Amino acid sequence: MLYRPYGPSAWLIEDIADPISWATGLEKMNHPGVHEIVPAKETVLVICERAAHAEVGRLLEQVNPIAHHDGVREVIIDVTYDGDDLADVAERVGLSIEAVIHRHLAVQYTVEFCGFSPGFAYLGGLDDELRIPRRSTPRTRVPAGSVAIAADYSCVYPSQSPGGWHLLGRTTAEIWNVGRSEPALLTPGTTVRFKQVGP
Repeated sequence: MLYRPYGPSAWLIEDIADPISWATGLEKMNHPGVHEIVPAKETVLVICERAAHAEVGRLLEQVNPIAHHDGVREVIIDVTYDGDDLADVAERVGLSIEAVIHRHLAVQYTVEFCGFSPGFAYLGGLDDELRIPRRSTPRTRVPAGSVAIAADYSCVYPSQSPGGWHLLGRTTAEIWNVGRSEPALLTPGTTVRFKQVGP
């Protein structure tokens, strides 16, 4: 791992095999100088008190990753599989539509990190057979609640936005709501399962 100062009030930790476990280990240390811990795909950003910057930097080398197993929050998301790209995905991966749906439903996902837009969670764990690149031409508007896949991930669009992921279906689950105490339904470390509803 590489530890780099990221301005006077943050550190960027790079080349981490399991950012969620590392971030959990740092969180459990409960250091008063650490304000926010933001895991990403292979990095963790640690935002800290400016006066404690050097001290936090030394602390980072003492972190013992903690596997995120016991007490993990699981979210079940109901999905109607009628997405605009469902048939195209099936053709591209050489499976029937029913098989694509089955494979998407069969695994447990983990929120590895959030980004792109508020509440947008990257759900790791996608079946290998469903891993295809993003669309060559992104859509200018993807409806909120769209359930999609791209590369190694699945996602649920938390709000209407542009997007280049392949749309498999839709959900009525409220992924992002600023009126809640925790606006994001899906936060790093949360596990997710999809449940088919409707036709």
